[in-house]
Parts: sequence; C-alpha cells; structure tokens
Amino acid sequence: MAEVIKNYEKKEVVKDIIKKLHQGLSYEEAKEILIKKVGSLTSYEIAEIEQSLIQEGVSVDEIKKFCNVHALLFNEVLKQNVISVDENHPVNLFKLENREIEKILNELKNTDDKEKIKLILSKLKEIEKHYVRKEQLLFPFLEKAGFYGPSKVMWGKHNDIRNMLKNAILKIDELNFEQYKTEILNPLIEEIESMIFKEENILFPTALEKLSVDDWIEILKQSNEVGYCFIQLPNKIDYMIEEFKKSILESCYYEDGVIKFPSGSLTLDEIFYIINTLPIDITFINKNDEVVYFSEGKDRIFFRPRAVLGRNVRNCHPPQSVDKVEKILNDFKSGKRDFAEFWINYKGRFVYIRYFAVRNKYGEYLGTLEVTQDITKIKTLEGEKRLLDEKN
Repeated sequence: MAEVIKNYEKKEVVKDIIKKLHQGLSYEEAKEILIKKVGSLTSYEIAEIEQSLIQEGVSVDEIKKFCNVHALLFNEVLKQNVISVDENHPVNLFKLENREIEKILNELKNTDDKEKIKLILSKLKEIEKHYVRKEQLLFPFLEKAGFYGPSKVMWGKHNDIRNMLKNAILKIDELNFEQYKTEILNPLIEEIESMIFKEENILFPTALEKLSVDDWIEILKQSNEVGYCFIQLPNKIDYMIEEFKKSILESCYYEDGVIKFPSGSLTLDEIFYIINTLPIDITFINKNDEVVYFSEGKDRIFFRPRAVLGRNVRNCHPPQSVDKVEKILNDFKSGKRDFAEFWINYKGRFVYIRYFAVRNKYGEYLGTLEVTQDITKIKTLEGEKRLLDEKN
C-alpha cells in the first residue's frame, strides 16, 4: 500500500508542476523541481498524468499547446523503455516508418536546394497514413481500454503537423529562404521529431501495456485498409497475422497485470519475490555495460547498494581486474564464448561466480548475467537424500 501512496503522491507533484508551468513557471525551474522531487517516471505514469489533468478540467487545447514542453520536461526523468516486439507487430511497423521519416527529415536538414525541398515535402505527405492508422485504429482501442488522453491531445498535434506541412509547401517560393527555414521548415521538422519521441517513449509503451493480443491482431488486420508510409511490407497480411500469433506463443508479453511467458504466467509481485527467494545472487549488465538490475535476497554474498544502478560495470571492479572484465564482455559480444566461471574463498564461504552471455532468439547480445552462489554446504554433500526420506 505504501508504494501505491508513494506513486499517487508522485503523480500529484507532477500535475502541480505542469499546472505551474502553464501559469508561467520557467522550464528550467520546472525541470529542477521535477528531478529533485520525482526522480523518475514510467511512460505509463506520464500518460496517466496527462489524462488525469484532462479529467480535472485542464482543456485539451491547453495541454496540446504545452505538450512539446511536457515532452522535453519528461525526457529528464523518463525511465527508458526498450520496446521489443515481433517484426509483424503494429508497433514495430510504426517504428520502422519512424526510421524512414527520420531519414526524410535529415534530407530536409541537409539541403538548401529549393527544388529538392519541394520534392522531399511532397514525398513527406505520405506521413498521413502513419497518423491515420493511429487515429482510426490505435486510438479507438485505447479509448475502449479507458484511455482517451492520446486521442484528444495527439490527434490535435497531428492536425498541427498537417497544417504546417501544407504551409511549408505553399510558402517556399513566397519568403526569403533563410526566413522560410527559420519560421516554417525548421519548426515543421522539430514538430515531427517531437511526435516521434512522444510515440516511442509514451504512446507505444502505454499501448503495449493497455491493449490485448486480440486488439493488436485486429489493428494489424485493419491497417492494410489505411496503408503504410515509406516501408514495403514483404508479406501478405494473413501470413503476417499468423507469424504475429506464433511470436506471441513463443515470447513473453504483459497483459492484465500478468507477464505471460511461453511456459506460464506470473504477476510482477510473484516475479519480484521469486527472484529474491532464489538461493543465488544475480546481477544483470545490459549491452551498454551498465548495471541495470540486481536481486536483493536476504543473505547476499557481496554488498551491492542501489547507487550502483546505471553505473558502468568497469567502475564496479578494482583497477587491476578491469582488463579481465573487458575481455569477458568483449568475448561475449563477439560470440567467442557464452560462459565464464570463478570460485573464491570469501569470509568463510566457498563462493562460485558465473557469468553468462544473454542473447535473444536471433543470437543478438542483450547483456551479461552474473550469478553468485555460496556452495560451502553443497561441497560437503555425500550419498543421497530423496524426497521419500523427508520426515513427516
């Protein structure tokens, strides 16, 4: 219950900061308060906060007016989401389009040729399909799940981008070129880039949490009616749906408060306590060599404060052993090996330390798992003890 109250209070603090920002509080002051009082926010919490503001009477137009500032502000405290979905998942298709949109925006940034800009802007009009799929497919399913904030605010931002794009095409020959870039073209680029950030850091992670597998399949089915922009779909829709269904059965996903694995389902609470009950200590170092997680069992072998989270693993070892750490990580990343082991005597315990390369189904390196175990008692075991030998 304490955690729920804490999260509620955190959201109230954020809402208060946003309201003050709308009333004239500077961005720098808002950022300082947010970092000091809140610390971090998930994408889902951010989406909930904006929806809560609408419910409390803050107008959609006001939120839309400040939503780019909100995005900049939230970027300071946002817990980064690594979105891993099947290649046929609607979210992945949205993200593939975003990568192509970014390439087009870079073309606009890197040319002063008016005729070329006209061609690029004409091509950019295809972005309409990306926004219509959100408006007509993704937003309705979010609304059915009780989440209507994105459809009210983001749809308005889509319309802003549409109008800015139309204006950029109309005004290119009317204004001095430098004035055109400063007042019309650059704001359009910034608005689209801001939309990509909001999609990938707030909208898509929230949608993945709120929508069911059946919802996503229905979105995938209907997406062909709208079409896609800047990407070629290699497969027929029926094949994509079947592959998507198959990937769900072979992977894990979050639904209705439960993480669903191919071999069963667990709540977040169950996962937390299972990991901390295991007779081993585990630490996970991500692919960027940062310590991002460690278990907190009641009898940890090595002291590990939470301050270590986010730290480069090289800085967690004495200087004389850093080169050994480097070699293990490099071997894991290159695929030269997947395992390393050591054993030491430590404070009267015989400690077995193992490192495992963690890879996804495609063999891509995700990080390194350190497993530490006190095997002092295990080393003394002899003979057998069967379940039937257990005394009543």
